[in-house]
Amino acid sequence: MLPSVTSAKTILKTGLFGALALAIGLGAPSPAQALGKNEQKFLQGVAAAIVVDRILDDVRRQQPRRQHQPIYAPPPVYAAPPVYAPPAAYVQPQYRPHRPKPQPVYRTSIYATPAAQAFNAYGPTDRRRIQQQLAARGYYRSGIDGSFGPGTYNAIVGYANDRGQSRSLGTTAGVFGLFDGLVY
Repeated sequence: MLPSVTSAKTILKTGLFGALALAIGLGAPSPAQALGKNEQKFLQGVAAAIVVDRILDDVRRQQPRRQHQPIYAPPPVYAAPPVYAPPAAYVQPQYRPHRPKPQPVYRTSIYATPAAQAFNAYGPTDRRRIQQQLAARGYYRSGIDGSFGPGTYNAIVGYANDRGQSRSLGTTAGVFGLFDGLVY
């Protein structure tokens, strides 16, 4: 159902567009016939879109604007006011003596020990022989690769402790003495 037209200006616009659509739709014998069938269909679609747009504009103008309805909010719930406690009596802070933080204990890396320096001073064959001798005595349980690591270090320390020569691990010369006893 079409909306009722109220003003002369609207009647004129609607009539003009209606006549244009009718002329295009009926296929007037003038320049429209020079166009192909696809072009005629396209022009008919454009005219129909213009007519529908005008009708929708008229309908939009005649409808009153809707006011936003307030969203329902539940009624407020009564809550008792908070109870504040009286402030506590002032307590004077007690003196605590300053205790310095304990300093972290840094240990030397096993790779910077005299045992590592002495072990790496030997050639690859002698290093493997040292590991083989430590393994034969039950101190070394890793692969015989000739490289110094935690396994080799622990084996050397265990061997020196059992022989009573743990003090010789503090110097490179003392460690060379232990290794020479294993190699030669």
